[in-house]
Amino acid sequence: MASHDGDRVVALSQQLAQAHQELRRQISEIRTSLGRRRLSDDVLVTHCLAFCAALTSHHQGEDNGMFSALLRERPDLAATVAKLVEDHELIASILSRVRELADRAAESRGSALESIGGELDGLAAIMESHFSYEERTISKALDGGIPDTGWSGMVFEFGLS
Repeated sequence: MASHDGDRVVALSQQLAQAHQELRRQISEIRTSLGRRRLSDDVLVTHCLAFCAALTSHHQGEDNGMFSALLRERPDLAATVAKLVEDHELIASILSRVRELADRAAESRGSALESIGGELDGLAAIMESHFSYEERTISKALDGGIPDTGWSGMVFEFGLS
């Protein structure tokens, strides 16, 4: 099933890939900024926390809406969806550590920023694997016609910048 994006119709799988690409862009920008320290520490911490919120919102939209709608139409994807939800839990635990480190960095005026970099490197690798698997395994089913019961906003429009 297609969803409207402005005046054009865009396949749900394409919207999912675009959302993933935006999340990739955001984490790459933060990781680059950590390496160059071009942004002030406060701005960097804010960007980091905003990214964590965006990725969390995206995954909650999938878990609480898109996957349920998908499974109603395609119960044969239950094992795939279970794996994706398991990935979301792993990613959530990393995001929790990143948020904790970002909060510490904000309190200490940036002395904890270096430790965020290692967490973000690991997170980026897991995200890439997860996004590729998700797009490969459920894209055809998404385009096959699952109803949007309101879940698309959190999944596709989670605070794109």
